[in-house]
Amino acid sequence: MEKRADKYPGVAKVTDAERIEMVKEIFSTITGKYDFLNHFLSLRRDIAWRRFTAGKMRFFNTYRMLDVATGTADLAIDVARRHPNARITGLDFVKEMIDLGGAKIQVKLLSDRVRMLRGDALCLPFADNCFDVAAIAFGIRNIPDKIAAIKEMMRIVAPGGQVMILEMTFPQNGPFQKLYNVYLNRILPYVARTFTANPGAYHYLADSIMHFPSPEALAGLMEKAGLTNVEKHSLTLGITHLHVGVKPEVQ
Repeated sequence: MEKRADKYPGVAKVTDAERIEMVKEIFSTITGKYDFLNHFLSLRRDIAWRRFTAGKMRFFNTYRMLDVATGTADLAIDVARRHPNARITGLDFVKEMIDLGGAKIQVKLLSDRVRMLRGDALCLPFADNCFDVAAIAFGIRNIPDKIAAIKEMMRIVAPGGQVMILEMTFPQNGPFQKLYNVYLNRILPYVARTFTANPGAYHYLADSIMHFPSPEALAGLMEKAGLTNVEKHSLTLGITHLHVGVKPEVQ
């Protein structure tokens, strides 16, 4: 698959295998500015969204949490701070992200409670029922087979445990939709071009958000995967949603 000078192909124009390789390349090339741009381009709302997610977590059995597609471990770090009795594993398939996340964990003196692991969200290297919570923040839009990813998260969670998805979404209606469209497709890539050698990554970001399922559709996917009591939490005028589902108790 050939990359254009300033853009990657739209997510609707590539195969699942091509998209996975494209995501690996994107996230291996923007690592150095990843945290800065996340905070800058969201006006630091991403920090509040992750903290809100950590606050919704319940630890009751294993006192373990899995952060899927952990990136540079921001959610894992927030969970460690909010829940001092929990142990967290951050998993990602991009080595550069794992390396940077591990360095942050060492600086914050959390290495005894947070570990980083390279792995595949569709084939988690854990036994069944060994975490209280499995969460993915801003990562599921990069996984073509979303139901398979949700099922894997549900598999490794104990009965009664939570599967949580924090993701940016495109507003479905109203005047804010037009404003957000301009931000995603014009302002965000323009600003990113100033700070990263791969501005095409942020064209991909905009495209992946616009093609992401609606909050209602994502809740439906979670229920189809087998989760119950699925809750939707709208954050910051609906540009981000937290979905929380529960693994059924053993019958």
